[in-house]
Amino acid sequence: MFVRVIKNNKGKKNTCFCALVESYRDSSGVPKHRVLINFGLVPADSVPYLKAAFSKNKPKLVYEEK
Repeated sequence: MFVRVIKNNKGKKNTCFCALVESYRDSSGVPKHRVLINFGLVPADSVPYLKAAFSKNKPKLVYEEK
């Protein structure tokens, strides 16, 4: 599974359309993609967090202490 990100060329700037996509092979062995969840319009600065949430290797998100 992976997060598909498509930049928004129309409308709001710095936004993307995101979807959770699964790769699979059909009965004849041809690879295909299946959309599991459509997240819709997402701010561009939130995309790395969305990818991190659904990655196989969970990255350590570091926050600055104030």
